[in-house]
Amino acid sequence: MKRAVILMFIVFLIFLTSFIKNLTKEIDEKILTTQENIGILQGEYENLKLEHSYLTSPKKLLEYQNLFFDDELIPVDIESLNKITIFKDKLYFRKFLDE
Repeated sequence: MKRAVILMFIVFLIFLTSFIKNLTKEIDEKILTTQENIGILQGEYENLKLEHSYLTSPKKLLEYQNLFFDDELIPVDIESLNKITIFKDKLYFRKFLDE
């Protein structure tokens, strides 16, 4: 009787070990896939960040202004700008810098 219990316990431990091993293998694969995806996204993020800084540099913006807008753009004082809000079908005007 003791031998049967010990044998069943050993078989149970073998099945439990293989079950846990399979689960950890699946988790490891998910972790690896996620890390690869993160690496790809980080590379893409760095490229987009570089592209954004290049396209929004003052020199590039001046080139775009000359290329697309000619003399249509004029400088405006930020203090002269107003903010319009609509509340209950009424318009309210406030200075842009007043928050």
